[in-house]
Order: sequence, then C-alpha cells, then structure tokens
Amino acid sequence: MIDETVEEIADMQTHSSSVVAVKAAEALLSLTDREYPTVEEYVRTLERNSHALRRANPSHASLQTTQREVLSTVEDADADSVDAAKEVTRDAVESVVDRVRSAKERAAERAVEYLEGGPTLLTHDYSSTVLEAIERTVDAGTDLEVYCTEARPRYLGRKMVRTLSDLDGVDAHLIVDGAAGHFLPEIDQVVVGMDCIVEDTLYNRIGTYPLAATASDAGVPVRVVGAEAKVVTGGFAFENEHRSASEVIREPADGFAVENPAYDATPTRLLDAAITDEQVHEF
Repeated sequence: MIDETVEEIADMQTHSSSVVAVKAAEALLSLTDREYPTVEEYVRTLERNSHALRRANPSHASLQTTQREVLSTVEDADADSVDAAKEVTRDAVESVVDRVRSAKERAAERAVEYLEGGPTLLTHDYSSTVLEAIERTVDAGTDLEVYCTEARPRYLGRKMVRTLSDLDGVDAHLIVDGAAGHFLPEIDQVVVGMDCIVEDTLYNRIGTYPLAATASDAGVPVRVVGAEAKVVTGGFAFENEHRSASEVIREPADGFAVENPAYDATPTRLLDAAITDEQVHEF
C-alpha cells in the first residue's frame, strides 16, 4: 500500500499540495492494519514509511509538515501498547487531514475581501485555493474579470481558465506567459497560490518570479493565497524539481540542453501579502 502511494505521489504533478498531503497521511493508516511484536517496531515502521512518502515529493511543504506531525505525535505519545500507538496514529491522521481540508476553505474565505476590492485579477498556473476564493467572491455578488497565464510548459493555466469560464460572474481570459506585462496596466491585483514560503522566499510554479517582479515595477499588488502550514520558518529545505525535456520540446534536443525547472523562487519583498487560513502576512 505505501509503495503504491509513494509511486502515485511522485506522479501527482498536476495536483495541489493539499491533495498530496491528504493522500500521504491517509496512506499511513494502512500500517495500523498490520501486526507488530512491539511498540518500538511499529514506530520504526511508521518512521520508515513516512520518510518514503516525504521523499516522493520533497518540494511540497505541506506534505513534509503533516508527515512529521503524525510521526512526532505518535513518538511523543510513548504508548504502552501497539494498539494504543495505532489509535494515536489514527487520531493524528484524522486531525491533519481535517486541518488541511479546512485550511483551504478558510484561506479562500479570508481572501474574498481582497478580491472584492480589486475585481480585475491576473493569476498564474492552477491553484485550487485561488479558484475557491474566486468562487466565493462571485457567490457573494462581486463580478470578476480574471486573466490567466497558460503557465508553460505544462499549461495548467489552461485548466484554470476552463474552470473559471464555467462560473457565473467571471469574465475569463487566457494569455501567454510572456504577455503578462502587456496586460498588467489593466490589472487591479495579481493573485496566485503557493507551494510554500520559506523564510523570505516564495516557492511557486515556474514563472511566478518574473510575474511578481513585473507587477512590482508596474505598481500592481501581488497577493498569495494558501494554507498557513505552507509558511515555514525552519526545518525545511526546499528542493526544486527538474522535469522532462519532453514537456518543453517534442523533437530530440540535438546539440543543446533543455532546462525545465518546476518552481522558481520569488523574494517576499515583491509581494503585498500572503493570505492564509490563520492570518495575513504583510510584506
């Protein structure tokens, strides 16, 4: 079960980090169906499998933090029986899964007042939290005009704009990534999701940094929406992912290298705020 989930998580490149974190946490429950001679053996097995899940996608902060939380909760409980340790695991998994799922809802709700104040938006890539914030805003009665970049090379921005086009109250536009600067004078605010914020750096889908830098130069505020669990102050080193050249070019790359990083690093000084389920971080 865990091995299958590790492979699945490694392949979940089009899913949000919250979906990945929930998938990994729930995978740990399969360990509670097995028999173990001692509590120590159970905890070692839990630790080994949790490490494998974390390594399946080291760039997702929410995956890292939720896995560490489940493991530390079980270790700190110092259970006096295997059954007791299993019960602690079940409770810990339920707690983190509930929090991950509700965090997106609370962050989206907190973002509504910002979206209402600047109804012409530009967003990048696909963010389920940004999408929910937009849905909540139009449901509250504010019409929005939303420009979406394609988000090359995997074009997840196209997925975003197709979803937005089905919403009443949203006037959706698809633009190529390089056209963002052309449209920014018409934009009230840039709103994007986040993979994570580590110290003074936002890590998000490639293309976020030049978009934020151009928006800053144009005087357009950039706001990030996501779970507080993705704001990391220590104990986590972001690892970028370098993806296949076939996503960029179909024919053989003869005589040249194809670079395809999945994420870039945006200094938080270029951001106006990060809106999370717990608070608003102003920069």
